[in-house]
Amino acid sequence: MDLTYMRTFREVAKRQSFTRAAEELGYAQSSVTMQIQKIEKEYGVPLMERHGRVLRLTPPGEELLKLFVEILDLYDRSKETIAQQIGGTLTIGTIDSLAAFYLPPFLQQLRTTFPGLNIHLQTEQEANLVAKIRDGEVDIGLMLDRTTTDSQLERMIIRDEPLVLVAPKGHPLAKLDGVTLQDLNQCELIVSEESCIYRSLFENLLREHGINFRIGFELSNLEAIKRCVRNGLGIALLPRIVAEEEIERGTLAELAFVHPEIHFDLQLLIHPKKWKSLPLQSLIQMLLADAEAKAVAL
Repeated sequence: MDLTYMRTFREVAKRQSFTRAAEELGYAQSSVTMQIQKIEKEYGVPLMERHGRVLRLTPPGEELLKLFVEILDLYDRSKETIAQQIGGTLTIGTIDSLAAFYLPPFLQQLRTTFPGLNIHLQTEQEANLVAKIRDGEVDIGLMLDRTTTDSQLERMIIRDEPLVLVAPKGHPLAKLDGVTLQDLNQCELIVSEESCIYRSLFENLLREHGINFRIGFELSNLEAIKRCVRNGLGIALLPRIVAEEEIERGTLAELAFVHPEIHFDLQLLIHPKKWKSLPLQSLIQMLLADAEAKAVAL
Protein backbone atom coordinates (compact mmCIF):
# COMPACT_ATOMS: atom_id res chain seq x y z
CA MET A 1 0.00 0.00 0.00
CA ASP A 2 1.47 3.32 -1.14
CA LEU A 3 1.75 5.90 1.65
CA THR A 4 0.46 8.50 -0.81
CA TYR A 5 -2.87 6.64 -0.95
CA MET A 6 -3.04 6.60 2.85
CA ARG A 7 -2.51 10.35 2.99
CA THR A 8 -5.19 10.88 0.33
CA PHE A 9 -7.64 8.71 2.25
CA ARG A 10 -6.91 10.64 5.45
CA GLU A 11 -7.43 13.98 3.70
CA VAL A 12 -10.73 12.94 2.10
CA ALA A 13 -12.00 11.69 5.47
CA LYS A 14 -10.96 14.97 7.09
CA ARG A 15 -12.48 17.23 4.41
CA GLN A 16 -15.48 14.96 3.72
CA SER A 17 -15.06 15.93 0.10
CA PHE A 18 -13.12 14.62 -2.90
CA THR A 19 -12.99 18.14 -4.34
CA ARG A 20 -11.64 19.86 -1.22
CA ALA A 21 -9.16 17.04 -0.61
CA ALA A 22 -7.90 17.36 -4.20
CA GLU A 23 -7.45 21.11 -3.76
CA GLU A 24 -5.56 20.65 -0.49
CA LEU A 25 -3.28 17.96 -1.92
CA GLY A 26 -2.77 19.63 -5.29
CA TYR A 27 -4.18 16.66 -7.22
CA ALA A 28 -6.82 16.45 -9.90
CA GLN A 29 -10.13 15.26 -8.47
CA SER A 30 -10.01 12.25 -10.79
CA SER A 31 -6.68 11.22 -9.21
CA VAL A 32 -8.19 11.36 -5.71
CA THR A 33 -11.17 9.33 -6.85
CA MET A 34 -8.93 6.73 -8.47
CA GLN A 35 -6.81 6.37 -5.31
CA ILE A 36 -9.85 5.84 -3.08
CA GLN A 37 -11.24 3.26 -5.53
CA LYS A 38 -7.94 1.37 -5.48
CA ILE A 39 -7.95 1.29 -1.67
CA GLU A 40 -11.52 -0.04 -1.65
CA LYS A 41 -10.53 -2.67 -4.21
CA GLU A 42 -7.55 -3.63 -2.06
CA TYR A 43 -9.72 -4.22 1.02
CA GLY A 44 -12.79 -5.47 -0.82
CA VAL A 45 -15.32 -3.33 1.05
CA PRO A 46 -16.85 0.14 0.60
CA LEU A 47 -14.94 2.63 2.74
CA MET A 48 -16.94 5.78 1.97
CA GLU A 49 -20.58 6.46 1.26
CA ARG A 50 -22.69 9.47 0.42
CA HIS A 51 -25.71 10.67 2.31
CA GLY A 52 -27.08 13.36 0.04
CA ARG A 53 -24.19 15.78 -0.38
CA VAL A 54 -22.38 14.53 2.71
CA LEU A 55 -19.51 12.10 2.33
CA ARG A 56 -19.01 9.79 5.31
CA LEU A 57 -16.82 6.86 6.22
CA THR A 58 -18.39 3.44 6.53
CA PRO A 59 -17.59 1.50 9.74
CA PRO A 60 -14.72 -0.35 7.98
CA GLY A 61 -13.56 3.03 6.66
CA GLU A 62 -13.46 4.45 10.20
CA GLU A 63 -11.35 1.53 11.44
CA LEU A 64 -9.02 1.81 8.45
CA LEU A 65 -8.60 5.55 9.03
CA LYS A 66 -7.37 4.88 12.58
CA LEU A 67 -4.79 2.40 11.26
CA PHE A 68 -3.68 4.70 8.44
CA VAL A 69 -3.18 7.57 10.91
CA GLU A 70 -1.03 5.31 13.11
CA ILE A 71 1.03 4.11 10.13
CA LEU A 72 1.61 7.62 8.83
CA ASP A 73 2.52 8.84 12.30
CA LEU A 74 5.05 6.01 12.72
CA TYR A 75 6.51 6.79 9.32
CA ASP A 76 6.92 10.49 10.18
CA ARG A 77 8.51 9.60 13.50
CA SER A 78 10.91 7.19 11.81
CA LYS A 79 12.05 9.92 9.41
CA GLU A 80 12.58 12.33 12.28
CA THR A 81 14.59 9.77 14.27
CA ILE A 82 16.83 8.86 11.35
CA ALA A 83 17.30 12.51 10.37
CA GLN A 84 18.41 13.45 13.87
CA GLN A 85 20.56 10.34 14.29
CA ILE A 86 20.26 10.71 18.03
CA GLY A 87 21.76 7.28 18.65
CA GLY A 88 23.93 4.69 17.01
CA THR A 89 27.67 4.18 16.85
CA LEU A 90 30.39 5.80 14.78
CA THR A 91 33.67 3.86 14.63
CA ILE A 92 36.73 5.85 13.61
CA GLY A 93 40.01 4.16 12.80
CA THR A 94 43.22 6.19 12.89
CA ILE A 95 46.84 6.30 14.01
CA ASP A 96 48.12 7.37 17.43
CA SER A 97 49.31 10.84 16.43
CA LEU A 98 45.97 11.81 14.88
CA ALA A 99 43.96 10.27 17.72
CA ALA A 100 45.86 12.27 20.32
CA PHE A 101 46.61 15.58 18.62
CA TYR A 102 44.14 16.09 15.76
CA LEU A 103 40.78 14.45 16.33
CA PRO A 104 39.73 15.45 19.90
CA PRO A 105 38.19 18.86 18.99
CA PHE A 106 36.13 17.24 16.22
CA LEU A 107 34.98 14.45 18.52
CA GLN A 108 33.83 17.08 21.00
CA GLN A 109 31.81 18.80 18.27
CA LEU A 110 30.21 15.47 17.33
CA ARG A 111 29.27 14.79 20.95
CA THR A 112 27.66 18.21 21.21
CA THR A 113 25.73 17.83 17.96
CA PHE A 114 24.71 14.19 18.53
CA PRO A 115 24.46 13.65 22.32
CA GLY A 116 23.24 10.06 21.95
CA LEU A 117 25.99 9.00 19.59
CA ASN A 118 28.50 6.38 20.70
CA ILE A 119 31.95 7.16 19.30
CA HIS A 120 34.52 4.38 19.11
CA LEU A 121 38.07 5.51 18.36
CA GLN A 122 40.42 2.71 17.33
CA THR A 123 44.14 3.27 16.83
CA GLU A 124 46.01 0.94 14.51
CA GLN A 125 49.18 0.67 12.48
CA GLU A 126 48.68 1.88 8.91
CA ALA A 127 48.48 -1.58 7.28
CA ASN A 128 45.98 -2.89 9.84
CA LEU A 129 43.92 0.26 9.54
CA VAL A 130 43.53 -0.06 5.77
CA ALA A 131 42.43 -3.69 6.18
CA LYS A 132 39.80 -2.71 8.76
CA ILE A 133 38.37 -0.02 6.46
CA ARG A 134 38.26 -2.47 3.58
CA ASP A 135 36.55 -5.12 5.73
CA GLY A 136 34.00 -2.66 7.14
CA GLU A 137 35.24 -2.95 10.74
CA VAL A 138 35.51 0.85 10.99
CA ASP A 139 33.25 3.45 9.39
CA ILE A 140 36.04 5.82 8.40
CA GLY A 141 39.83 5.91 8.52
CA LEU A 142 42.23 8.81 8.97
CA MET A 143 45.94 8.40 8.37
CA LEU A 144 49.10 10.02 7.09
CA ASP A 145 50.51 8.85 3.78
CA ARG A 146 51.68 10.14 0.40
CA THR A 147 50.05 7.59 -1.88
CA THR A 148 46.78 5.76 -2.33
CA THR A 149 47.17 2.86 0.05
CA ASP A 150 44.31 0.87 -1.48
CA SER A 151 42.81 1.72 -4.86
CA GLN A 152 39.52 0.07 -3.87
CA LEU A 153 38.88 2.64 -1.15
CA GLU A 154 37.64 6.19 -1.59
CA ARG A 155 40.45 8.59 -0.68
CA MET A 156 40.02 12.23 0.23
CA ILE A 157 42.95 14.53 0.93
CA ILE A 158 42.18 16.69 3.95
CA ARG A 159 45.39 18.72 3.96
CA ASP A 160 49.15 18.57 3.62
CA GLU A 161 50.70 17.53 6.93
CA PRO A 162 54.38 18.56 7.26
CA LEU A 163 56.87 16.63 9.33
CA VAL A 164 59.27 18.58 11.52
CA LEU A 165 62.64 17.82 13.03
CA VAL A 166 62.66 18.87 16.66
CA ALA A 167 65.61 19.25 19.01
CA PRO A 168 66.10 20.47 22.57
CA LYS A 169 66.58 24.16 23.21
CA GLY A 170 70.17 25.19 22.62
CA HIS A 171 71.00 22.29 20.31
CA PRO A 172 73.75 23.27 17.81
CA LEU A 173 71.50 22.51 14.83
CA ALA A 174 68.83 24.84 16.24
CA LYS A 175 71.20 27.77 15.70
CA LEU A 176 71.49 27.18 11.94
CA ASP A 177 69.37 29.18 9.51
CA GLY A 178 69.12 26.12 7.31
CA VAL A 179 69.73 22.44 8.10
CA THR A 180 70.76 20.08 5.29
CA LEU A 181 70.92 16.32 5.18
CA GLN A 182 74.70 16.55 5.57
CA ASP A 183 74.24 18.48 8.81
CA LEU A 184 72.45 15.43 10.19
CA ASN A 185 75.48 13.17 9.80
CA GLN A 186 76.23 11.32 13.05
CA CYS A 187 72.99 12.55 14.60
CA GLU A 188 71.26 10.60 17.35
CA LEU A 189 67.60 9.92 16.71
CA ILE A 190 64.71 9.23 19.00
CA VAL A 191 62.20 7.23 16.98
CA SER A 192 58.80 5.61 17.25
CA GLU A 193 58.18 1.92 16.65
CA GLU A 194 59.65 0.30 13.54
CA SER A 195 56.29 0.05 11.76
CA CYS A 196 55.85 3.85 11.83
CA ILE A 197 55.58 5.06 8.24
CA TYR A 198 57.32 8.41 8.71
CA ARG A 199 60.18 6.79 10.65
CA SER A 200 60.93 4.43 7.74
CA LEU A 201 60.61 7.33 5.28
CA PHE A 202 63.19 9.39 7.16
CA GLU A 203 65.64 6.55 7.74
CA ASN A 204 65.51 5.52 4.09
CA LEU A 205 66.16 9.12 3.04
CA LEU A 206 69.22 9.33 5.31
CA ARG A 207 70.61 6.03 4.04
CA GLU A 208 70.07 6.99 0.39
CA HIS A 209 72.26 10.06 0.92
CA GLY A 210 74.92 8.23 2.91
CA ILE A 211 74.09 9.94 6.20
CA ASN A 212 75.23 8.05 9.28
CA PHE A 213 72.90 8.11 12.27
CA ARG A 214 72.31 6.29 15.49
CA ILE A 215 69.03 5.35 17.11
CA GLY A 216 69.30 6.32 20.73
CA PHE A 217 65.79 5.40 21.84
CA GLU A 218 62.85 3.61 20.25
CA LEU A 219 59.59 4.54 21.93
CA SER A 220 55.96 3.84 21.12
CA ASN A 221 54.62 6.82 23.08
CA LEU A 222 54.72 10.23 21.40
CA GLU A 223 54.77 12.14 24.67
CA ALA A 224 57.75 10.07 25.80
CA ILE A 225 59.57 10.91 22.56
CA LYS A 226 59.03 14.63 23.09
CA ARG A 227 60.13 14.39 26.71
CA CYS A 228 63.35 12.63 25.70
CA VAL A 229 64.05 15.31 23.11
CA ARG A 230 63.47 18.07 25.67
CA ASN A 231 65.99 16.37 27.96
CA GLY A 232 68.70 16.43 25.32
CA LEU A 233 68.71 12.74 24.40
CA GLY A 234 68.48 13.28 20.64
CA ILE A 235 66.39 14.75 17.85
CA ALA A 236 63.13 13.40 16.44
CA LEU A 237 61.03 13.62 13.30
CA LEU A 238 57.36 14.13 14.15
CA PRO A 239 54.18 15.32 12.44
CA ARG A 240 53.87 19.04 13.11
CA ILE A 241 50.56 18.58 14.93
CA VAL A 242 52.32 16.41 17.51
CA ALA A 243 54.98 19.00 18.41
CA GLU A 244 53.14 22.24 17.56
CA GLU A 245 52.30 23.20 21.13
CA GLU A 246 55.86 22.68 22.43
CA ILE A 247 57.35 24.57 19.48
CA GLU A 248 55.05 27.54 20.14
CA ARG A 249 55.93 27.50 23.86
CA GLY A 250 59.63 27.27 23.05
CA THR A 251 60.21 24.03 24.96
CA LEU A 252 61.22 22.31 21.71
CA ALA A 253 63.20 23.83 18.84
CA GLU A 254 62.04 23.23 15.28
CA LEU A 255 65.08 22.75 13.06
CA ALA A 256 65.17 24.69 9.80
CA PHE A 257 65.15 21.48 7.81
CA VAL A 258 63.19 21.32 4.55
CA HIS A 259 63.13 18.44 2.10
CA PRO A 260 60.51 17.63 -0.56
CA GLU A 261 60.19 14.08 0.76
CA ILE A 262 59.42 15.17 4.31
CA HIS A 263 55.68 15.65 4.28
CA PHE A 264 52.53 13.56 4.22
CA ASP A 265 48.93 13.98 3.24
CA LEU A 266 46.39 13.76 5.99
CA GLN A 267 43.91 11.57 4.18
CA LEU A 268 40.47 10.22 4.81
CA LEU A 269 39.67 6.69 3.65
CA ILE A 270 36.23 5.14 3.38
CA HIS A 271 34.76 2.09 1.70
CA PRO A 272 32.94 3.11 -1.51
CA LYS A 273 29.82 1.17 -0.49
CA LYS A 274 29.75 2.56 3.04
CA TRP A 275 26.47 4.24 3.95
CA LYS A 276 27.26 7.71 5.25
CA SER A 277 25.15 8.37 8.33
CA LEU A 278 24.44 11.93 9.39
CA PRO A 279 27.20 11.91 12.06
CA LEU A 280 29.67 10.53 9.52
CA GLN A 281 28.70 13.21 7.00
CA SER A 282 29.06 15.84 9.73
CA LEU A 283 32.54 14.62 10.68
CA ILE A 284 33.73 14.74 7.07
CA GLN A 285 32.31 18.25 6.64
CA MET A 286 34.01 19.40 9.89
CA LEU A 287 37.40 18.09 8.77
CA LEU A 288 37.16 19.69 5.33
CA ALA A 289 35.85 23.02 6.66
CA ASP A 290 38.64 23.21 9.25
CA ALA A 291 41.29 22.48 6.61
CA GLU A 292 39.81 25.09 4.27
CA ALA A 293 39.69 27.73 7.01
CA LYS A 294 43.34 27.13 7.92
CA ALA A 295 44.39 27.23 4.28
CA VAL A 296 42.67 30.62 3.86
CA ALA A 297 44.34 31.88 7.04
CA LEU A 298 47.75 31.02 5.61
